[in-house]
Amino acid sequence: MVESQEIELAGHIIDSGIMTQLFDRVMDMGGNFEILVFDIGKKKTDPSYARLRIKASSKEKLLSILSELHRLGARPVEVKDVYLVPAESDCVVPKGFYTTSNHPTQVKYNGEWIPVESIEMDFLIVVNPVKKRAVSVALGKIRKGDLVVVGEQGVSVSYPERPRESSSFEFMHGTVSPERPSETLIAQIAREILDIRRKGGKIAIVGGPAIIHTGADNALAEMIRKGYIDVLFAGNALATHDIEYNLYGTSLGMDISTGKPVMGGHKHHLYAISEIMRAGSIRNAVEKGVITGGIMYECVRNNIPFVLAGSIRDDGPLPDVITDVMQAQDAMRLHIEGCSMVLMIATLLHSIAVGNCLPSNVKTVCVDINPTSLTKLMDRGTMQAIGVVSDAGTFLPLLVKQLEIQSAHDKKVKVLKLV
Repeated sequence: MVESQEIELAGHIIDSGIMTQLFDRVMDMGGNFEILVFDIGKKKTDPSYARLRIKASSKEKLLSILSELHRLGARPVEVKDVYLVPAESDCVVPKGFYTTSNHPTQVKYNGEWIPVESIEMDFLIVVNPVKKRAVSVALGKIRKGDLVVVGEQGVSVSYPERPRESSSFEFMHGTVSPERPSETLIAQIAREILDIRRKGGKIAIVGGPAIIHTGADNALAEMIRKGYIDVLFAGNALATHDIEYNLYGTSLGMDISTGKPVMGGHKHHLYAISEIMRAGSIRNAVEKGVITGGIMYECVRNNIPFVLAGSIRDDGPLPDVITDVMQAQDAMRLHIEGCSMVLMIATLLHSIAVGNCLPSNVKTVCVDINPTSLTKLMDRGTMQAIGVVSDAGTFLPLLVKQLEIQSAHDKKVKVLKLV
C-alpha cells in the first residue's frame, strides 16, 4: 500500500538549490514525488511556489522522508497547531520532543505563526501561551511545567536562501581548496568586514594560541584597536601566551623573533599566569601597567568583551577563565547575539563550540593550516562559510593590510563625492 502526503514550499527555492535537494532526498530515501503546482518567479527577486505529493511504500518511510524535507522548509499544505506537552520535571522532557536546526523557525499556536527566539541547533522549543512567545532552550535548562514542542506538527523551518546581493560568500562558500588565490580571497573578506562595519554589524573572532606562535598577535591587536572586532572568544592558551609574549618575549618558552628556545623559557607561561593572579585579573594587570601591549591589552583598553573558556588541559588557569563549561556556553551566547560574521582562526574545538551556537545566516571565515580541520569547521550548518588554508601568521597580517588599503580607498572616494 502506497502512503502519500501533500507538501508545499515557497521562496527562492530554485536558485537556492532547495528543490534539487528535495528531489535528491526523496529519491535517496526510496520515495517518489508528484509535482502538483509549480509557479516560478519571473525575476531574480520574485519568490516561487511548489506543491508536491510525496509517496512512500509505508507510513514509517513516508514520515522519515517528510522529516528530512521539513528541514528544507517543506510543510504540509494544511498545518495544524503545534503539539505541546509539559515537562514532567527539570531537565526531563516528553518523548518525541522536537529538536531544532540553526535555521529560522516558526511555530503555529492558536492559528498564529510565532517566530522561535534565540534559535540554535539541537535545542528544544518551549512555548509560553500567555506571552505568545516561543524560545529555543537547551535540554539542561528545561524546567518542570515548560510547554515543550513534541513532533514536527505546527513547526515551520525557513531554509536559508542564496543571498540576493553579490558577495564572496555567495560564490565561494562551502568548499575548501589550498589552490584558491589567497590574497584575492583575503581582499574579498576585508571588503565583507568593511561592509558589515558600515552597516553596524558585529564581528567576532575565535582565536587559538597559534596566533601568538606564528607572530600574528600584532595584526589581531591592531584589528581590535581599530574597531574591526567586537568580541573575542578563546581559551586559556591564547590569553596566556599573549601575556607571556608581552612580559617575556616568548611563547611556550620560544623566542618569537628568533624561533629559538630560551633557557628556562618553559616556565614563562606559568610565570605569566602567576603575575595575572597577583594582579587579580587581566583588566587589573593592564590598569596597573603589568601588561603593556598585545591582544588582551587592546581588548581591555578598547572595552572589547572577551570570553575565555577553560578546558581539562589548562595550566592555572588565568583568573578570567570560565571553568564551568555551561557558564562558558551562556557567556558565549550572550555575545554571539547580533553577530553578522565570525572569524575562526587556528582553533578547531573552540571554533566548533562557537559554531554550534550560531544561527545559519551568520557568515563564517574558517582559517587553518589543515584542510581537514576546515572541513569539520564548515560543516556546522552555516550557509555562508569560506575556508582558507593558511596559517594565522600569513592570514591575519594580509587581512590587516587589505583592511588598511580598502579603508583608505573608501575614505578617498567619500571625499571626492563630497567635493
